[in-house]
Amino acid sequence: MTQYDLADALVAASGNTSLGRDEVSRWERGKRVPGPYWRGWLSVVLGVAPDRLRACARVAKELRWRQ
Repeated sequence: MTQYDLADALVAASGNTSLGRDEVSRWERGKRVPGPYWRGWLSVVLGVAPDRLRACARVAKELRWRQ
């Protein structure tokens, strides 16, 4: 799945057009961590349990603080 595909799928699922490939790229590169709103939609689109995404976001935030 490309960044464009993921962004399009998230927009289609959520109805929120404020997300683009640029933001997905930031998530992928670790520059940002998706907030609770987008984590919920990522859970739906990717079929990943919300608890798992929440735990991964917590780890990602901790790693960003150590840099």
